[in-house]
Amino acid sequence: MKTYGNPVLEQLPLHLQQYIVDQQYERYTPVDQAVWRYVMRQNHAYLKDVAYYPYIPGLKKAGLSIERIPDLQTMNDSLRQLGWGAATVDGFIPPAAFMEFQAHRVLVIAADIRQAEHIAYTPAPDIIHESAGHAPIIAEPAYAAYLRYFGEIGTKAMFSYRDFELYEAIRHLSIVKEQHGASKRDIEAAEWRLQEIQGDMGEPSEMALLSRLHWWTVEYGLIGTIDQPKIYGAGLLSSIGESAACMRADVPKLPYSLDAVHYPYDITKPQPQLFVTPDFQRLLDVLEAFADTMAFRMGGVEGLAKAVECRNVCTVEYSAGLQVSGVFVPYGNGRVRYVKTAGPTALAYGGRQLQGHSKEYHANGFGSPIGRLLGSSRPLEAYDDVTLATVGITVGRHADLLFESGIHVEGTVVSILRKDGNLLLISFNDCRVTDERDGTVLFKPDWGTYDMAVGTGIASVWCGAADKDAFEQAALVAKEHAEPPVFGPRQLRLHEIYASIREIREYRRGDEERLTRLYEELAEAYPEDWLASLELLELAHQRGYSSLAGGIATRLLAKSRNNPELEKLVADGLRLVANPAKDWLMPQ
Repeated sequence: MKTYGNPVLEQLPLHLQQYIVDQQYERYTPVDQAVWRYVMRQNHAYLKDVAYYPYIPGLKKAGLSIERIPDLQTMNDSLRQLGWGAATVDGFIPPAAFMEFQAHRVLVIAADIRQAEHIAYTPAPDIIHESAGHAPIIAEPAYAAYLRYFGEIGTKAMFSYRDFELYEAIRHLSIVKEQHGASKRDIEAAEWRLQEIQGDMGEPSEMALLSRLHWWTVEYGLIGTIDQPKIYGAGLLSSIGESAACMRADVPKLPYSLDAVHYPYDITKPQPQLFVTPDFQRLLDVLEAFADTMAFRMGGVEGLAKAVECRNVCTVEYSAGLQVSGVFVPYGNGRVRYVKTAGPTALAYGGRQLQGHSKEYHANGFGSPIGRLLGSSRPLEAYDDVTLATVGITVGRHADLLFESGIHVEGTVVSILRKDGNLLLISFNDCRVTDERDGTVLFKPDWGTYDMAVGTGIASVWCGAADKDAFEQAALVAKEHAEPPVFGPRQLRLHEIYASIREIREYRRGDEERLTRLYEELAEAYPEDWLASLELLELAHQRGYSSLAGGIATRLLAKSRNNPELEKLVADGLRLVANPAKDWLMPQ
């Protein structure tokens, strides 16, 4: 993994490094560079008046310019001055991983860039959204603190198996929509699949609810007053369509509060309402209130039920501090009597795997009672060695334990494990574990050593393994990836035209005759293209080639009248040609 000399990236744990890909800057085409330049020029011209103030100076602090797609080295050179870093990934990554990157102060940047056909907005994450949307606000310390803390909370959020199905459907749609040559039928099928899953999500999980808070703040948030809000959400800052549309009076602006969790969102459509926070402290207050309802703070029966519903690796922490990581299965009909996993399970304490208790050792699952011993007024984890001996728990001796829940453990004690004075684990040989209430045998002597967790309750539950690097968790890396485009001779020639226009603009290597030849070739061979013509118009206007400029403008207006999707794009482009914005971001 390339770290760009940034200490923030160098400290990333291994389980996050699996999502990182090389940027491969050379694969950006001249058309891609023109798409970036158009969006950035439009954004700068408009957002300097409606974006939250730190956004415009924040662009420079994040290592961004109008002229070129940012390279990750330049971004990291700038962001490390703010205590952050940036890494490129392949499109959407699972929400839990996205959150954890934030907790480590790393912005994940989708390596791809939207096609010209989706220049105004794309549901797919791309380098415009991730870098020009998220990165500039990092320069605001209060917002950066919120983003990092959101990542810490999000890392603990429980998700359901339906959430991962939804993630896969969203990722598939984003890949199809940005795939060169994708058919309308393929796009419609992907949209239908997403709608089908969205309509059958059931009760929203913690991650689903938390994602709503993320959406209405980090992605689509407004700050200030209801009557005069400013934009700080990355989804708005990176969309030249929605950044203007969202400010219309017919888009409701609501005060931001915890009620935002009751507002689902659709990534394929403009937002029906937006939320306005008076300051970033309000964001932290709402996040803290939501965190108080989450399983990692509540634990208990509800937390265990969420772990079972997840059907993926989760961690249950006993009241004594032992952390059990695995796929949890139901037992006990709604009561916490016996914690049980299926398949590879690991035990940890304080986020570090216990020696000898890896997922290879507990390859077939783990199970343990929870609660007090029958007739005892003290929790078992509070017993010292003397007290343990009074109930027959001594290394080398036979023990017979009956819990209030009806779980019966009988076997020879072979070891007792304590950490920081906490009794975590008692291990038995020749052990039998039964549920006296219905006679179910939970462990037999010939299965080997029985490791019994100690704890009267469940203190915390969260998604993922306690020690993720030791657990080598890689189950949620998506199987589907975007294929790099293959360009034919006609498209390659168009790339050459775009490159020539950039060369003329940057090095002034071209006169009116050369500009005219390029425009005539565009008009004849690429009648569908508008962006290159707009760039030629800009050059002709700057150099006083009035006849050429007039001809290009007339043709662009005619094209936009015949294609409503181009009307605003062309009109905005013409407006900037006539009134170019001037600022430190503009080329000198």
